[in-house]
Amino acid sequence: MTRVINTASPGKIRSQSRRTIAELLRHLMTKRGLDEESLDMAAAIVFALRAIADSIETTTAAWEKRNYFVKADRFRLEWEWAGQAAKRLEAVIRQDAWDQMPAELARLLPRFADVKIVKMTRKPETWQSSYALLMREE
Repeated sequence: MTRVINTASPGKIRSQSRRTIAELLRHLMTKRGLDEESLDMAAAIVFALRAIADSIETTTAAWEKRNYFVKADRFRLEWEWAGQAAKRLEAVIRQDAWDQMPAELARLLPRFADVKIVKMTRKPETWQSSYALLMREE
């Protein structure tokens, strides 16, 4: 029997989401004003932050099955900012408080400073229609 390789591991999801957010932050820094693409990018950041937060629970659940409770708690504390940041950014978007957007994005920058971007790899399809999807959610 061959070995099963999980291609969508929580760690890989976190890495991909972090890369996506880092690229989107770089794109948003070059924007002069708020346009439709900026709204989509901000909403895509919310979805990526949610993916990070969800991956944390998946990781810690596996550790807790093995009785690594301290390790799981430390990991949750290390990553709890992701879910909180997603909620704050989503609130800014839903309340049309666009004057608060730069401050929220600036709060995220230190979390992604370690992500090295030599070449932009995410295509515009990554964030297109994200604003509409976010606004359709309840």
